[in-house]
Amino acid sequence: MKDFYVADAPRFENAVVTSYFCLSSIALREKKTGGGQYLALTLSDKTGAMEARMWDEFAEAFAGCSEGCYVKVQGQISKYQGKWQITLTKMRNAAESEVDTADFQPVSEFPVEEMDAELRAIVAGFRDEDLKRLVLAFLDDEEIGPAFRVAPAAKVLHHAWISGLLEHVLTLVKVLKAVAPFYPEVNEDLLLTGAILHDIGKVKELSWKTNFTYTLEGQMIGHISIAQGMLREKVVALAPFPERLRVLVEHMILSHHGKYEFGSPKLPMTPEAMLLSAMDDVEAKFAALRREFAAAESSGKRADETTEWVRSMDRPLFNSARWLAEE
Repeated sequence: MKDFYVADAPRFENAVVTSYFCLSSIALREKKTGGGQYLALTLSDKTGAMEARMWDEFAEAFAGCSEGCYVKVQGQISKYQGKWQITLTKMRNAAESEVDTADFQPVSEFPVEEMDAELRAIVAGFRDEDLKRLVLAFLDDEEIGPAFRVAPAAKVLHHAWISGLLEHVLTLVKVLKAVAPFYPEVNEDLLLTGAILHDIGKVKELSWKTNFTYTLEGQMIGHISIAQGMLREKVVALAPFPERLRVLVEHMILSHHGKYEFGSPKLPMTPEAMLLSAMDDVEAKFAALRREFAAAESSGKRADETTEWVRSMDRPLFNSARWLAEE
């Protein structure tokens, strides 16, 4: 069984470890100096992901192991360009009896049942009955509902863990309920409906059986367009449903990324769409920020050092609270 995790790497520098991982990616690459190929891999577990390299005698491993499977590996832990990696000498498929799937997928720290109940209590308080039945049509759907409760919110960027989508949506809904009173132009029930449904397409965009990856539908269509289709299907099933509400909810789904360059088919045009897009961006960024702070601390960075460069934000980050706490 697994006794070494990705997060343990700083305590095992230069040590040889044997452990189990999910094989998130595997590819043959040409050596820069010439003279053949090597295996470039990404190994993951519930604590994170780590790059791996296998330089010699990898033909059997490459033939027998595929992306998404569980593997048993042996290799040496080291740091390369500021990041931990493992140089493998052995790798094979892991038998089902050797792994506990709970070791490999990060899970929300909040109980799913409690998050679901809290979200449903908020929906129960809607004054608009049409919007209430629309949201419940998704939450009570035999396929969509269970997937919504366990899906991650992303492959990597934010809330990338089991039930991350529900956690993200619930947090966003609570943030919006808190700020909405400051903006009287906003219809709160409409705003919260958009918050609950804006990422609903991710239940079909993402796959989370062993590792987090994109489905074919997710790669070719994307969660925004998927959600648009799901909404229209529900509206037809709920007929009669107010056309104006359908248009306004659909606009929030299509515009929640905020900018064309971020993949948004439309720019936010209504008060609800503008507030949803802004707070969705903040909530996602803070989830990513917490992950980067934790990674920096676990890698041994001092409180007066920034994180590594965060590509999604185009900058490094700095943990001001940790720095101030050292005084």
